[in-house]
Amino acid sequence: MIRPATPDDVPAIIDMIRGLAEYEKALDKVETTAEQLHDALFGASPAVFCHIATDGDRVAGYALWFVSYSTWRGKHGIYLEDLFVHPDHRGRGHGKELLIELAGICVERDYGRFEWAVLNWNTPAIEFYRSLGAAPLDEWITYRITGSALDKLAAAESTR
Repeated sequence: MIRPATPDDVPAIIDMIRGLAEYEKALDKVETTAEQLHDALFGASPAVFCHIATDGDRVAGYALWFVSYSTWRGKHGIYLEDLFVHPDHRGRGHGKELLIELAGICVERDYGRFEWAVLNWNTPAIEFYRSLGAAPLDEWITYRITGSALDKLAAAESTR
């Protein structure tokens, strides 16, 4: 079963965020607290959303996403930040069901795209996404600025 996350799911989502980070060999990079996640998902103006896959009464996985916008298409879209299924629940269709749910939201809301990033070494995920019809955007390079570099850029003097 796929359903929107509730405040009671926050501890399980935090656990899965950590599980995803561990799988991606970056557990030491996780800073998110339960309080931060609760505020992001259920605060006054949520800008991030989450769906949960359940298997009986257990949380099996999650998809955390936000609304994006394409200036070229002139439409909103969904950007999938995280997709994770607990290892003991993999191969049962939970990941596919989460993606089907988000694709349905895109179609229902007339969004123009549904996109995400995957680590280039994550062959099982790449093969799974391709099996669903997803195509890589090989000509694009993702850039990110964080930490002290972000602080330095924000503090830079404007050239105007």
